Amino acid sequence: MQPRSNKRQKELARQDRQREKEARREERKRQKSERPPREEGAEDPDIAGIVPGPQPASDEETPEP
Repeated sequence: MQPRSNKRQKELARQDRQREKEARREERKRQKSERPPREEGAEDPDIAGIVPGPQPASDEETPEP
């Protein structure tokens, strides 16, 4: 293969990735717009159940006597 054809293939692959990325962005935007709005004061589902502050040590981290 010639270097020019390699360069062309890389450029085409880059353009394909960009198109796929843009399609994913559009899909995500569409999904967000269709989602019902969260109620005022409702807990954010991304951080539900997370407790601030130091976390308890796991069994793997505690030294054995």
